[in-house]
Amino acid sequence: MRLLLVEDDLMVASGIKLGLCNAGYAVDWMGSAERALDAVQQASFDVAIIDIGLPHMDGLALTAALRAQGLQFPVLILTARDALHDRVQGLDMGADDYMVKPFELPELLARLRALLRRSQAATSAVLSFGTLEMDTAHRRVHLSGQLLELGPREWTVLEYLLLQAPKPAAKDKLLAALTGWDKEITPNAIEVYISRLRGKLEPHGVALRAIRGFGYRLELLGESAPVACSPTT
Repeated sequence: MRLLLVEDDLMVASGIKLGLCNAGYAVDWMGSAERALDAVQQASFDVAIIDIGLPHMDGLALTAALRAQGLQFPVLILTARDALHDRVQGLDMGADDYMVKPFELPELLARLRALLRRSQAATSAVLSFGTLEMDTAHRRVHLSGQLLELGPREWTVLEYLLLQAPKPAAKDKLLAALTGWDKEITPNAIEVYISRLRGKLEPHGVALRAIRGFGYRLELLGESAPVACSPTT
């Protein structure tokens, strides 16, 4: 998943970004609302974490600007303000959740998982497909009852595929989920992680089918692929 972090305090931003990266997220950090508005024109994000106390344009105005542009990814507001009025104003501006500083990283991660599930219409921290189960809260994957070892980027790709299943996941969205502006990943890199996942999933009956010109879809081995209908004459 690709996150946009908008925080002008370098020390705070560095700590948050480190924690999010260690949790497997790709994070783009912007120090101002203006830079964040530029970023959303150039890349797709799954969720934004926005501090209210930004210079020039504050986080509430930034949130309102994002919504005015039709961007619907979840927004989590961070602030040192704890007044009811501030919380209500943030939510009314288009934010989806609100956290008061100081906060603990585990709570931030749990709130992000909840926002991502909500945005993908998932209701549980456990994503499943056939005998494949991913526990996003405890970062464990089981396949046919056995613990599956995944690297951080394999985890990210599989999580996105599970969130989209049974629909296909677009290749460019998978690439965006892996990419941070400071660590560019080539499109061919997706093939590497897809190949690694195939080697781990297919022996247990879960296939990764390539959709030509689009991306990839999880399928159960033995299921028939959808057939395109021909127009009647």
